[in-house]
Amino acid sequence: MTDTSLLDLIEGVRNGSIVPYLGPGVLESVTRTDSGERMPADSDSLIMAMNNGKAMAPRLMYEFPRAAMDVELKRGRSAVTRFLDATYGAAEWTRAPLHDWLAGVIPPYVIDINRDTQLQDSYSNTPHTLIRGIARVGGTDYRFRIHHYDGSRYSANEIDQAEVDTALPVLFKPMGSPLPDATYIASDADYVDYITELMGGFAIPDFLKTYRKDKQYLFLGIRMTRDTERMVLSDMIYASGSPAGWALIADPSDKERRFCKRQNIRIIEADIGELLAAAGLAGRTISGSNALQDVGC
Repeated sequence: MTDTSLLDLIEGVRNGSIVPYLGPGVLESVTRTDSGERMPADSDSLIMAMNNGKAMAPRLMYEFPRAAMDVELKRGRSAVTRFLDATYGAAEWTRAPLHDWLAGVIPPYVIDINRDTQLQDSYSNTPHTLIRGIARVGGTDYRFRIHHYDGSRYSANEIDQAEVDTALPVLFKPMGSPLPDATYIASDADYVDYITELMGGFAIPDFLKTYRKDKQYLFLGIRMTRDTERMVLSDMIYASGSPAGWALIADPSDKERRFCKRQNIRIIEADIGELLAAAGLAGRTISGSNALQDVGC
């Protein structure tokens, strides 16, 4: 085993050799500015919020896509879209500390499986390329939409992958977002279509397939326990380096350890707060209890 410090990971994010991969946990401290209510981001909180604060049947509480599919079947796909728009597009939220850090770093490539806009807000002064997943659409073989951001606004229309300025940072939000217009991967039916095309190579632009070769990833705020998230992750990091990356999981389960071992991901038993604390040390060496060891998953 080798020792990898948090400062090593921070420097990798800064220089672009390590790609941040953001999960629901990065939004854990985010609250509504008017009520103090926590932002629903993980599976359970999304289900509760979609059902007016009440739990759904146990079989639906298993995972958000299953619950969203139930709502879609009963009230239509637009009901799920309206819920996500109201949650992430209309409500005002406090900033996540990790996103404030990313706004100062501006990594060249970030993957964010959340549906909120905080990552996009972090790049609000920076021209970039936004890629978002789509599902169950006709007229195209692809399962992504691309918009150019010029530093003040997104392009009114999508751009073709051949038009992308590859020198700009790329924000990849496979599960969608409300900006510049609403598009989401949410229900089981969405995921079945999206993951099928992701496995076939039609959900990632060609230029990104080339760029991501041998990249390594830093998994932040994601627990490796949800089936759909694990399937998306496996294809997103295809052609990665060795190891594929590092996952900050303070208390990993046996299931997470087994999955990470299969994916060649090293678990570091720390949390996002420790990473951000290390980022504020301005180059001082992490030693003692803060010299974190890669755990053989």
